[in-house]
Amino acid sequence: MNRIKNMIVLIFKAVALAMGVAVVALLVMKSASTDSYLMMLGIGLSCASIVALMDKSKHKDD
Repeated sequence: MNRIKNMIVLIFKAVALAMGVAVVALLVMKSASTDSYLMMLGIGLSCASIVALMDKSKHKDD
């Protein structure tokens, strides 16, 4: 079970990082709308928040 939780945390961290990098790359290329940027940043922030909450609950269990 712990291995699965670690994998989920890793995936959420990767998605958060990927969304941030994607927004920067698309801004440089000027190839997306503001709505798309906000949606991607929202997804990344949500993933980062989930990881933060999972880490808090992990420390609380210890």
